Amino acid sequence: MTPQPVVNRPQTTVILAMSADGKISDEWRSPARFGSEQDKLHLEQQVAQMDGVLFGAGTLNAYQTTIKINSPKLLQHRKHHGKSPQPIQIVVSASGKINPNLRFFQQSVPHWLLTTNQGQELWHNTPGFENIIIADNQDDQINWSMAFEQFQKLGLNKLGILGGGQLVASLLKQNLIDQFWLTICPLILSGKNSPTPADGEGFLSTVAPRLQLLEVKTLGQEVFLHYQVLTDK
Repeated sequence: MTPQPVVNRPQTTVILAMSADGKISDEWRSPARFGSEQDKLHLEQQVAQMDGVLFGAGTLNAYQTTIKINSPKLLQHRKHHGKSPQPIQIVVSASGKINPNLRFFQQSVPHWLLTTNQGQELWHNTPGFENIIIADNQDDQINWSMAFEQFQKLGLNKLGILGGGQLVASLLKQNLIDQFWLTICPLILSGKNSPTPADGEGFLSTVAPRLQLLEVKTLGQEVFLHYQVLTDK
């Protein structure tokens, strides 16, 4: 059964770098640091356009930090358009089990948590998140429709999705992804357990989301692909 579209929600863009064989990390789920300086600049440019970015607890645990806008030009651009210096950083974790000692919590960015009623109990007496958004279903899992409607009400009109693959797959299944920016990096990671941009149970080819190619850029040894997710007719 196709999920009903969420009308009042942010526009979403997945921004990920992957190997030439479609892996966003190795089988140990190590931090993906194989992108070039051009890819890092591209990521910062894309994130700078967002009101907020969303990423899973697994991604946070791997990197222990988040991307921060450092470019004076990008900071000035955000200020000119009435945006805060840094996009809101939203960690999603149904369980709420996140290490409060991660370097992420020392970064000068807005820290938000998307979780369940059960997950937010772990943060009653623990500092770290300035805002906790609760959106759960009857199974103590994230209710994505509820979450995205709350994001819209809180002023998040453009949302970047930074991984991991399970999060992207969940949002695809709910028709909550609008665009992809994928960087193809010149290496082969291989491994049947290595994560991809969209993991989970997968789609049958007859119902798999279709994409429209909007833009292709080649910089050095990397290819940057910009896709629009086609909506159901």
